[in-house]
Amino acid sequence: MNKTRPKHLALHKIKLPLPGYISILHRISGVILFLALPLLLAFLDQSLRSIETFTNLTEHLNHPVTKLLLLGLLWAFLHHFFAGLRYLAIDLHLVHGLSGARASSRWVLVVSLALTLVLGAKLW
Repeated sequence: MNKTRPKHLALHKIKLPLPGYISILHRISGVILFLALPLLLAFLDQSLRSIETFTNLTEHLNHPVTKLLLLGLLWAFLHHFFAGLRYLAIDLHLVHGLSGARASSRWVLVVSLALTLVLGAKLW
Protein backbone atom coordinates (compact mmCIF):
# COMPACT_ATOMS: atom_id res chain seq x y z
CA MET A 1 0.00 0.00 0.00
CA ASN A 2 1.23 3.47 -0.86
CA LYS A 3 1.87 5.39 2.38
CA THR A 4 2.38 8.77 0.63
CA ARG A 5 -1.28 9.26 -0.18
CA PRO A 6 -2.61 12.74 0.65
CA LYS A 7 -4.75 13.09 3.76
CA HIS A 8 -7.13 15.49 2.02
CA LEU A 9 -8.06 16.22 -1.56
CA ALA A 10 -6.99 19.65 -2.84
CA LEU A 11 -9.94 20.51 -5.10
CA HIS A 12 -8.37 23.77 -6.32
CA LYS A 13 -5.46 21.82 -7.81
CA ILE A 14 -7.58 19.42 -9.86
CA LYS A 15 -7.84 20.28 -13.58
CA LEU A 16 -11.26 19.21 -14.81
CA PRO A 17 -11.95 18.57 -18.49
CA LEU A 18 -14.66 20.61 -20.22
CA PRO A 19 -17.37 17.92 -19.77
CA GLY A 20 -16.73 18.13 -16.01
CA TYR A 21 -17.35 21.87 -16.00
CA ILE A 22 -20.48 21.41 -18.11
CA SER A 23 -21.74 18.87 -15.58
CA ILE A 24 -21.11 21.21 -12.65
CA LEU A 25 -22.74 24.15 -14.49
CA HIS A 26 -25.73 21.92 -15.31
CA ARG A 27 -26.26 21.27 -11.61
CA ILE A 28 -25.74 24.91 -10.66
CA SER A 29 -28.18 26.10 -13.34
CA GLY A 30 -30.75 23.59 -12.11
CA VAL A 31 -30.46 24.92 -8.57
CA ILE A 32 -30.74 28.51 -9.82
CA LEU A 33 -33.88 27.69 -11.80
CA PHE A 34 -35.41 25.86 -8.84
CA LEU A 35 -34.72 28.75 -6.48
CA ALA A 36 -36.03 31.31 -9.01
CA LEU A 37 -39.33 29.49 -9.48
CA PRO A 38 -41.24 31.47 -6.78
CA LEU A 39 -39.99 34.75 -8.28
CA LEU A 40 -41.04 33.73 -11.77
CA LEU A 41 -44.45 32.61 -10.52
CA ALA A 42 -44.87 35.95 -8.74
CA PHE A 43 -44.02 37.71 -12.03
CA LEU A 44 -46.64 35.61 -13.80
CA ASP A 45 -49.21 36.37 -11.09
CA GLN A 46 -48.55 40.11 -11.29
CA SER A 47 -48.73 40.10 -15.07
CA LEU A 48 -52.12 38.37 -15.12
CA ARG A 49 -53.82 40.00 -12.13
CA SER A 50 -54.80 43.37 -13.63
CA ILE A 51 -53.60 46.05 -16.02
CA GLU A 52 -52.27 48.12 -13.11
CA THR A 53 -50.13 45.30 -11.73
CA PHE A 54 -48.94 44.48 -15.25
CA THR A 55 -47.87 48.10 -15.79
CA ASN A 56 -46.15 48.14 -12.40
CA LEU A 57 -44.34 44.90 -13.25
CA THR A 58 -43.12 46.22 -16.60
CA GLU A 59 -41.71 49.30 -14.84
CA HIS A 60 -39.81 47.05 -12.42
CA LEU A 61 -38.60 44.78 -15.21
CA ASN A 62 -37.16 47.75 -17.10
CA HIS A 63 -34.68 48.39 -14.28
CA PRO A 64 -31.09 47.41 -15.30
CA VAL A 65 -30.50 45.24 -12.21
CA THR A 66 -33.68 43.28 -12.91
CA LYS A 67 -32.62 42.86 -16.53
CA LEU A 68 -29.27 41.44 -15.38
CA LEU A 69 -31.12 39.02 -13.10
CA LEU A 70 -33.33 37.96 -16.00
CA LEU A 71 -30.26 37.58 -18.22
CA GLY A 72 -28.72 35.25 -15.64
CA LEU A 73 -31.94 33.25 -15.46
CA LEU A 74 -32.03 33.08 -19.25
CA TRP A 75 -28.49 31.67 -19.30
CA ALA A 76 -29.39 29.17 -16.57
CA PHE A 77 -32.41 27.97 -18.54
CA LEU A 78 -30.58 27.71 -21.86
CA HIS A 79 -27.55 25.97 -20.38
CA HIS A 80 -29.70 23.54 -18.40
CA PHE A 81 -31.82 22.80 -21.47
CA PHE A 82 -28.95 22.14 -23.87
CA ALA A 83 -26.89 20.23 -21.31
CA GLY A 84 -29.96 18.11 -20.60
CA LEU A 85 -30.29 17.38 -24.33
CA ARG A 86 -26.59 16.43 -24.34
CA TYR A 87 -27.08 13.99 -21.46
CA LEU A 88 -30.13 12.55 -23.19
CA ALA A 89 -28.09 12.02 -26.36
CA ILE A 90 -25.36 10.32 -24.31
CA ASP A 91 -27.92 8.06 -22.63
CA LEU A 92 -29.39 7.12 -26.02
CA HIS A 93 -25.87 6.29 -27.27
CA LEU A 94 -25.99 9.01 -29.91
CA VAL A 95 -22.69 10.44 -28.64
CA HIS A 96 -19.80 7.99 -28.82
CA GLY A 97 -16.47 8.11 -27.08
CA LEU A 98 -14.44 10.75 -25.38
CA SER A 99 -14.11 12.94 -28.46
CA GLY A 100 -17.89 13.01 -28.87
CA ALA A 101 -18.35 13.96 -25.23
CA ARG A 102 -15.85 16.80 -25.54
CA ALA A 103 -17.37 18.04 -28.79
CA SER A 104 -20.90 17.98 -27.37
CA SER A 105 -19.64 19.88 -24.31
CA ARG A 106 -18.22 22.59 -26.55
CA TRP A 107 -21.52 22.78 -28.43
CA VAL A 108 -23.50 23.14 -25.22
CA LEU A 109 -21.27 25.97 -24.04
CA VAL A 110 -21.22 27.80 -27.38
CA VAL A 111 -24.93 27.46 -28.15
CA SER A 112 -26.12 28.41 -24.66
CA LEU A 113 -23.85 31.47 -24.50
CA ALA A 114 -24.66 32.56 -28.07
CA LEU A 115 -28.41 32.27 -27.53
CA THR A 116 -28.08 34.08 -24.22
CA LEU A 117 -26.34 36.96 -26.00
CA VAL A 118 -28.89 37.05 -28.82
CA LEU A 119 -31.95 36.85 -26.58
CA GLY A 120 -30.31 39.14 -24.02
CA ALA A 121 -29.81 41.79 -26.70
CA LYS A 122 -33.53 41.54 -27.45
CA LEU A 123 -34.30 41.78 -23.74
CA TRP A 124 -32.15 44.82 -23.23
